[in-house]
This record gives sequence, structure tokens and C-alpha cells, in this order.
Amino acid sequence: MITEFILNNKTIRTSVSPGMSLLDFIRYDQYLSGTKIGCREGDCGACTVLIGELTEDGVRYKSMTSCVTPLGNARNKHVVTVEGVNMENGLSPVQQAMVDNGGTQCGFCTVGFVVSFTGYCLTAEKPSVEGAISAIDGNICRCTGYKSIERAAADISTMLEGKDLSNPVPWLVDAGFLPDYFTGIPERLQEMKPDRPKTSGNVIVSGGTDLYVQRHDDMLEEELALIFDRQELNRIHMKDGNVIIGASATATDMMESEVLQGIFPKLYEHMKLISSTPIRNMGTVGGNIVNASPIGDITAWLLAMGSRVTLRDDAGKERSMPLHEFYLDYKVLNKRDDEIVHEFSFPIPDKNLKFNFEKVCKRTYLDIASVNSAIQVKVEDGVITRFCMSAGGVGPTPRILPETAAFLKGKQLSPEILLQAGSVIKNEISPISDVRGSAEYKKMLLKQLFFAHFVELYPECIQSTELV
Repeated sequence: MITEFILNNKTIRTSVSPGMSLLDFIRYDQYLSGTKIGCREGDCGACTVLIGELTEDGVRYKSMTSCVTPLGNARNKHVVTVEGVNMENGLSPVQQAMVDNGGTQCGFCTVGFVVSFTGYCLTAEKPSVEGAISAIDGNICRCTGYKSIERAAADISTMLEGKDLSNPVPWLVDAGFLPDYFTGIPERLQEMKPDRPKTSGNVIVSGGTDLYVQRHDDMLEEELALIFDRQELNRIHMKDGNVIIGASATATDMMESEVLQGIFPKLYEHMKLISSTPIRNMGTVGGNIVNASPIGDITAWLLAMGSRVTLRDDAGKERSMPLHEFYLDYKVLNKRDDEIVHEFSFPIPDKNLKFNFEKVCKRTYLDIASVNSAIQVKVEDGVITRFCMSAGGVGPTPRILPETAAFLKGKQLSPEILLQAGSVIKNEISPISDVRGSAEYKKMLLKQLFFAHFVELYPECIQSTELV
């Protein structure tokens, strides 16, 4: 199988296994050592590259961690390493801002920051300091010098004032942010064959953000079914009174979806709690669900919304079930080997239904939750008429809380009722003690997250200080 793509300004046609990590191909096949090897788990950002995909509006670039990206997922795209943003004469404004503000420090992480900042320059987003800093949320500096890097972010955002948001590449080339060759990339990508990667194999891989952490060394030898770029799997749309989310839609697709933005007013704030920008650009909804982690963040969302999962086998036959029935035991799924997760759906909620997502972890961003939870609730004339709450980290599988829902339905919303429901919650779950906390601690956390949902959604109804 031939994988064709553009690496910086060079067209690549390679028969190397599509299961090789993009990082290893960049460093050991193409000898581009600027992209660094750090954690090999997508957490540190030292291996960050930009991957540009041809769209109707031109090439759209996203930052991704190459250590957990299959080489095959670069097919027919433009991969940009730090060498690919170097200018012929001097430094780019991004690189110069890092130097001027002392942001380079030991230098190991610098290339990742430069690539991420350059990716921010390529977005259609109105420049701001907050946006520039958000773009580097997947990059870690072990020298602890973030203030100097934040000052560089401020300088970069100032230099981007006046950027053409509708077509940023020509403006960035003229302003010296990008080399000239970027202007010819759309035409070069159009000339590449639009054929799809092989979609049958021993291992199904979408974004790769979990599999390449667990089985990095195995991927070279496996026959992969690459589904990341299958258009029928990455749409988010409405149909027949339901919201449909394709299994290969990414967390970024969710964050940017106009459909979901219209349903979840705090979509951006909630999605920022999930991983980091590069991982959100890669990690898919289906991957998060099939990973079957008891504390999967997107799993918590979909469970709380009463979602169904649709599976499709090799013959195209489909079957559907409530998502909470998909998990049989720890990492055991109600899925046959010949089936893949095709899509998720939940009823379009009416405007009176409210949603919230909460998680507790050791750091605010880019961390796995100790306990997470999502809730959908509807209150009419002060009475709870609909309630569903998901809970992660409190059992072998992610789950919903039917006993708590049954207790609350039909009750008048009040601090007293919520306190009683808190006791029901503690009796309904059975967490274990592990590195993320004791069983009793997790029970307490979920109870507090339950209260936090109502403090967020119905602050005017919550007067009792006993809830916090």
C-alpha cells in the first residue's frame, strides 16, 4: 500500500507500513530531527506537527501529536514540521517572539510551541492573547517558564492584527509568517488521488490516540483498517428528530459543530476540559466509546443524553442499542468482532432541558478524571420532570444512575430533595480504591458533582449552603 502526502515542501510516496507512527517516519525515514520524542503518549507536545486537509474553502490546518498518529492518516494531506515553517532568511515572527521573550529556555519543547503557535496563526479565528495561549494547551515546558511563553503569545496575537480571516495563508506568507511554498499546497493536494485507505484489517484505527499509547510497537506489524477519514463516519447532523454524531467525528468536530452549539450553551467551556487541542483534533467519539474507559469524558456526555449506539457489520447490517447497554463489564463490549461503531444518536432536546458536565482531576486541563459526570434535567413549574445523570470512575464501566433518576422524577426541586438524592447516589455506586482516590473519596466526589450540576443550572433555586 502506497501512502502519498506532502511533507513540508516535499511530495512523499512511501510503501512503509501505514501503521508506523508519523513521528518515527519523520525522524527515522526522513531524518527531520526537529520534531522531538517526548512522552510518546500525546501529552507533552514535543512531537507536534500541523496536518492540513483540503476542504472546499482551501487547506485547513490542525495541530496534532505525531507520536500517536498513524502514518496512514497523513494520506493526501500536508504535514508540516518545524523545519517546514523555517524561513530562508532569519526567523519567522513566531520564532522571533519566542527568542525575544526568553521562551526558548532549554529548547527541547520549543519546536512544539512554535508549531502550535504557527497553527494558531493559520486559523480563521480573530487574534487574541487568550486564543494564542489556548492553542498551546497541549504543549508542556519542563523548565516551568510559562510566563515568557505567554508573553510570546501576546506578541504573536498583536502581530496578527489585520490578518485576513477568510483566507489567511496569502496574508501570512506576505507577512513572513510562512514560507512561500504554502500558497501552492492546495493545487498540489488536488492533484493527489482521492482514493480512500484500506478499510479492512485486523485492527481498526481512527485517530489512534489510545491505541498508539497502548500498542505502539505492535502497529507496524498489524494490518490496519483506517477509518479516520471516512466521510460517512465523521458527520454531525440532525435527522428524524435526532442528533447524529458519526463515530469518526473528533472532539474538535463536536466543539465546532453548529448543531451542538445550538443545544449546549457552554459547549466550548465543557469541551476544553477534555484533553488538549492536538488530541481533540485527533481523538474520535467512537474511539472514546470503544476504549471503554470507566471515566471517558465523551462517554459521560452521550450517556447523560440518553444516546443510542449503532453498529454495522461487514455486510452492512446494522443494529442499535442504548449506549448504557454497550458496556457489559470492564473493557467488555456488546460488540462482535465483525462490527464497527457507526454512529451515535440522541433525541433533539427541547429548549427547557438543561445540560451540564463536570469532572474532577489533579489538574484542570489535559488530565484523566478521578470522577466525571454529566446531567440532563428538565424542571417544569418547580417539579423535576426529566432527569438523567451519568457517572464515570465509580464502577467497572461508565454508567447512568436509574435509582437516583427514579427518586427525583416528580419531586419539587429544593435543597432538601437534593440532599436526599445525594444519599441515594452514594448507595447506588460501588467504586474501588485506586491511584485516583479511595472508594469513599469517589463517592463523596460524585455526590458533590451532583450538587455542582444544580448549583450551575439552577442557582436561583439553591439557597442552602449545605450543598457546597
